[in-house]
Amino acid sequence: MNDREQHQRPRGPRRRQRRGRPLDGWLIVDKPPGIGSTEVVNIVRRAFRAQKAGHGGTLDPLATGVLPVAFGAATKTVPYVVDGTKVYRFTLRFGEARDTDDADGRVIETSPVRPSDEAIRAALPAFTGDILQVPPAFSAVKVGGERAYDLAREGQAVALAPRPARVDRFELLERPDPDTAVFLVECGKGVYMRALARDLARALGTVGHIAALRRLRVGPFREEHAIPLDRIAGSGDTPPPSPDLLLPVETALADIPALALTEAEAARLSHGQAISLVELMGRVPREADPAGGLVRAMAGGRLVGLCRLEDGLLRPERWLTGGDGSTAAPGTA
Repeated sequence: MNDREQHQRPRGPRRRQRRGRPLDGWLIVDKPPGIGSTEVVNIVRRAFRAQKAGHGGTLDPLATGVLPVAFGAATKTVPYVVDGTKVYRFTLRFGEARDTDDADGRVIETSPVRPSDEAIRAALPAFTGDILQVPPAFSAVKVGGERAYDLAREGQAVALAPRPARVDRFELLERPDPDTAVFLVECGKGVYMRALARDLARALGTVGHIAALRRLRVGPFREEHAIPLDRIAGSGDTPPPSPDLLLPVETALADIPALALTEAEAARLSHGQAISLVELMGRVPREADPAGGLVRAMAGGRLVGLCRLEDGLLRPERWLTGGDGSTAAPGTA
């Protein structure tokens, strides 16, 4: 083939080179107030000069605290972090309802009623356990294909349907003054603290909003793991932070029971084959739910994927490594 023929030969689409360095793991950021979760991720990704990053659970701009940021392969485990237990501390200010249900909003109603500590404690059981909750108008819930907060910002009335939510603990911590009360909440995914504060105030015959909100835990990630954002975000001239700050990918799955597999069993699962639980007799963790529960698949002491127990079978749900030990494509098994 001459130079001209080679030049004229059709070429396939050029694969776009991903910018940044490949990093895998979790960085637990102590988010400051006044900044959104996505902006935090962008700052952290730029600081580390990383190829890929995402966060494990949105925090409102007013909120502070634990914001897990996933790099590389850790982004595959984000759904399991989002599904994990969360712990919050918030301050409810009585007497003012705001359109955003927090201190960043506009006052839309006032009340002179200030409930007693006894009344507050008596009201809390109604908001504990399996409840129905109407999300705040300023939320990311979609209404007719539009985000509720976009409609609310345009001044449109937003009617959202109640959603099931799970609150495992709702405790009055302190009462600094008649206008405010501080609470601790432990809950599952999808619980809006702003709605919880709003609805509790209404149940007490008054109105209120969140004046301060801090997240203390997301799944296995706790406040003591969190690093202040200003420690991570340097100027463009400073070297990137050390990857030693990252926690291993599998840290996100620490709350999921582990199941030991042989290399042959792991290979079968990696190709999408299910395995009868009879073959795994005596190895299935006692705490794993046989009716749909998740387990961490471990082979040779390393995490290889996530599997679900159902219909007497172990089925691959998300495989984290390829057959050669490399990272698999998202969603492959």
